[in-house]
Order: sequence, then C-alpha cells, then structure tokens
Amino acid sequence: MPRDQLDNLVKVGQLKAEPASESEVAGLISSGLARLRDAGNETLSIESRFDLAYNAAHALSLAALRKAGYRSENRYIVFQCLKHTLDLPNEQWRILDQAHRKRNLAEYEGHLDIDDALLEALLRTANAVAERLKLDSL
Repeated sequence: MPRDQLDNLVKVGQLKAEPASESEVAGLISSGLARLRDAGNETLSIESRFDLAYNAAHALSLAALRKAGYRSENRYIVFQCLKHTLDLPNEQWRILDQAHRKRNLAEYEGHLDIDDALLEALLRTANAVAERLKLDSL
C-alpha cells in the first residue's frame, strides 16, 4: 500500500514514524476483539454497546496504524488513516467519523444521541476493520 499519504502526515506532525511492536499490535487486536464481542451483547444498554464498539474500532484501527509503522495520539487521525492502512472504503470511514463526533459530544458535553441504526453500522464497520486486519496479517 502506498505510504506517501502517511509520510505526509508525519511531515506535518499528525503522525510519528515508529517501528511496530508485535506485542503492542497483538495486545491492541486482542483488546479490540474482546470489546467487539462484548458490544454484541444485546442485554447491555445501547450506550454501553456503543462505547464498547467505538473503543473496539479504535483499538483495531490503531493496531493497523502501528503495524504500518506509525503512531498518533489523535483518535480521529487513527480512523482517517484506515484508507491507507487497510484500504477501508470511504463509506465505512464515514460511519467511524459519525461515531467519533457522537462520542465527543458524550465525552465533552454529556449528550449521547445514538440509535440502533448507528450502533449496528458501527458494529459492522468495526467487524470489517477486524476482518481486514486479519487478512492483512496472512
């Protein structure tokens, strides 16, 4: 996969080039998959499931970025880089963007406005990231 876009983000200070650590990547994948499994538990509240699914998507996305040899402290950038790390389609990236905005409203303004449709889309997208990450490992 072309790394030009990722290297450009390094030049502007949005990413840091850093060799991947196999144990870190494995830990992120393990954490992401555990959260993704738990997010599928329909006995939990929609808020808890959303939180688990969002954090699963982030851990898996960060694993892809770290595996590519980059690091970012910015959650949004981690999601944006999925086009370049796992070739995630734009329509799936937009779901993560929407979930990120909703998560920020909840975190910083105390207002969580989610519905079943967004949660299901987030779960599908997080599963797609997990699948692409798994395929990338083969």
